[in-house]
Amino acid sequence: MAYELFYWPGIQGRGEFVRLALEDSGTAYTDVARQPESEGGGVPALMKLLQNTELERPPFAPPFLRDGSLVISQSANILQYLGPKIGLAPRDEAGRLWAHQLQMMVTDFIKEAHDTHHPVGSSLYYEEQKPEAMRYTQNFLDVRLLKYLGYFERVLERNSKGPQYMVGDCASYVDTSMFQIVEGMRYAFPNAMAKAESLVPKLVALHRQVSSREKLAAYLASNRRIPFNEKGIFRRYPELDLPSRSS
Repeated sequence: MAYELFYWPGIQGRGEFVRLALEDSGTAYTDVARQPESEGGGVPALMKLLQNTELERPPFAPPFLRDGSLVISQSANILQYLGPKIGLAPRDEAGRLWAHQLQMMVTDFIKEAHDTHHPVGSSLYYEEQKPEAMRYTQNFLDVRLLKYLGYFERVLERNSKGPQYMVGDCASYVDTSMFQIVEGMRYAFPNAMAKAESLVPKLVALHRQVSSREKLAAYLASNRRIPFNEKGIFRRYPELDLPSRSS
């Protein structure tokens, strides 16, 4: 039975980090909320499981993955579970822990990236918190962005097996997550990211290498890849990406 991924159908969001690993590994899965309601899919199927009062271990929010009777939520947790099963995790325990640690850093990063447009609260529209978003984003782009990207660059530099992968000498779900971070930031903050990329050449090279993998490249070129939009984590508001920051 194929894995079942539950996430909102109109955005990449946090679910995309799981999708990328599944697609890169060629693993069969069903993106449940994107299936026709007549076939038991759609948002109603997602909400039915999310609101199931009989689950002993209920998920808090999407994404969550169902594998038989097992329901796993939180992107990093899902990837820690999937990685060894789909060939995208180290074989040794130390390597798997390192991969999970890096993925938790990704979780931290995407929280801060999301808060550039929602620094006050997710229940408010961007337009209701624009001054706070401008102030938050300035600090994020001037300080926090390179702290994160610089750290990931150092991880590649210090990998004793070489900078081709984030962990050891083989592909992992951390690599696909790095691809998504670079791709998302290029969409949301093209000016700031153009400046930052000159300082993290190994991370940029990893992004290029991951995007050229056969199965992932096919996914990226297909209609299964939801385009970035202003409802997900990475949103393009030009006023936040001031030209002066790219000069």
